[in-house]
Amino acid sequence: MRFPSRRLVPPVLALGLTSAVCLGAPAPPAAASGASGRPLVTTEAGRVRGVDHGAYRTFAGIPYAAPPVGELRWRLPAPARPWSGVRDADRPGSPCPQAASREVRGGSTDEDCLYLNVTVPRTDRHRPLPVVVWLHGGGFLSGAGSSYDAHRMVERGNVVVVTLNYRLGIFGGFGYPGLAGSGDFGLADQQAALRWVRRNAVAFGGDRHNVTLAGESAGGMSTCTQLTSPSAAGLFAKAVVQSGACTVGFGKNAVYPGVGDFSPWTSLPAVQSAGRQAAGTLGCAQASRALSCLRAKPAAELLRANQDFQQVSYGTPLVPRRPATALRDGRFHRVPVLQGDNRDEMRAYVAALQQNQPITAESYRALLQDTFGDRAGRFAAVYSPTAYGTPALAWAALNTDRVFACPTLAADRLLARHTTAYAYEFADRDAPGVGYPRSPELPLGAAHATELPYLFDLGGRHASFTRAQDALATDMLDSWTAFARNGAPAGRRLAPWPQVTAGAAAPYVQQLDTGAGAIHRVDLAAEHHCRLWPQG
Repeated sequence: MRFPSRRLVPPVLALGLTSAVCLGAPAPPAAASGASGRPLVTTEAGRVRGVDHGAYRTFAGIPYAAPPVGELRWRLPAPARPWSGVRDADRPGSPCPQAASREVRGGSTDEDCLYLNVTVPRTDRHRPLPVVVWLHGGGFLSGAGSSYDAHRMVERGNVVVVTLNYRLGIFGGFGYPGLAGSGDFGLADQQAALRWVRRNAVAFGGDRHNVTLAGESAGGMSTCTQLTSPSAAGLFAKAVVQSGACTVGFGKNAVYPGVGDFSPWTSLPAVQSAGRQAAGTLGCAQASRALSCLRAKPAAELLRANQDFQQVSYGTPLVPRRPATALRDGRFHRVPVLQGDNRDEMRAYVAALQQNQPITAESYRALLQDTFGDRAGRFAAVYSPTAYGTPALAWAALNTDRVFACPTLAADRLLARHTTAYAYEFADRDAPGVGYPRSPELPLGAAHATELPYLFDLGGRHASFTRAQDALATDMLDSWTAFARNGAPAGRRLAPWPQVTAGAAAPYVQQLDTGAGAIHRVDLAAEHHCRLWPQG
């Protein structure tokens, strides 16, 4: 996640040759070892040599598509070129082009970025293992698959984990009249990676028929979008959506004062219009040669228009309908879904606001009036600074409820009409920080993305946990990987979670916390005042 400015809406958060082993031959051990002692795997495009870490093995920087450079910029992903000999898979590929951030220091201008990383447990079992494919967040503008070290999930849950890069910003979301794939190049990359997994999972000891697609923030929104994409049919058997339900939308002033309504999804005509405007800004206004002109531009120059393309397009061959509409109409893949948010999602956004424009009692009243007009008094009574401690905390709670909690609950109910659905809320208010600014008026609590250290070592660093947090991380890893294995989350110390029931007055939500009660059911609708917000 990046932080807002007054001017721009911030990110909504941060084929080749085939071989018998790739197409479903009996599963070998996770990897054979070469003469060097390093594990060797034969993929469809050639052999790769990974790294043995003892309890697990990694294979990093494997190309799943051709580099989208030159004439392949703004083309649907093409097959990766096969190689001869053995390719070292000991370091990840470059992150896709993006501005500098905490995650990708110095940013990137390297478009040769369509790589994935595979982490497998060291096991002698011959039964294929469940596969988890993880989509990173970053507001469709930033991030990299290599930031998510999955070895704890792999060791604890005995699963194979694949992380990947996909095109971002203007490279992944650009649209222009007549350009095939407009607006959906990043989503198409994700599907190309899923097809790679389907063809190559067996070589790594994985089950090509038991793939779980998972992601957080923009990765969660991508996962939900793929649930509604006809061309994703059969590419995954389960889905995990973290802080990215198809119903999420940012109402007026939610992201930053003065910013209007913002949705992570936009129409094809809108993205094509943005493409025409960007072409003009970048000196390629002549329609007949705009695309060739833009393809000749260096990546660094295109990044000037990056933030105009931080949404996913619909009304396209890949995503025919707005995902929220597809959910309401029941037009999505009938796979089990585990979906949830964090208890204090929007404190991350308000923390950024506090650095530039602190919320006072006076400015809070003004925000309510500007946002809700003659209904401001009703919201002021429910979300009063007295009840929440400070105006900043009250504004964060209001926006957590209207942007994430209640829309996600609505999506849970929509999913449960047609498939198996489970819901969670991550609620550890003492969770380790993930880089957000801090202020005395706004404890971060269980803010956006703070659940991630419980599942991954971010940037290769294990979070500093208390004993209770270690236990929660263990229970979450067990629940996530049990869901990947058999479609029902359950920790080794926990019973299976009850399913969401579409028509229940208070659908079951599993709250994930430390301390007394730790993991328990909660009436999320009551906790987040969902009677005030549209329920879909």
